[in-house]
Amino acid sequence: MTDRFAPGDRVRTRIADPTGHTRLPRYARGASGVIVSTAGHHPLADERARGLASAPRAVHHVRFAARDLFGEGDHAVVVELWEDYLEPDGST
Repeated sequence: MTDRFAPGDRVRTRIADPTGHTRLPRYARGASGVIVSTAGHHPLADERARGLASAPRAVHHVRFAARDLFGEGDHAVVVELWEDYLEPDGST
């Protein structure tokens, strides 16, 4: 299994608002961040919550500027996210 992203990659979270369980926080949807590290490979919690089998995939620590998530703040927020929630951010 090859990870799609590596530390230093710029990513954007998906905007989707799925029905049912998701581990992608609403406040982080559509936000741009940077991969800090890989936190291992785990089954996707969204699929497991629906009783589906789920192959392990990469989970990353992604750093966001607080002001990008909340409109203010001069600190960073790190969120642990599955690769399924991420896409390359080509905006920069």
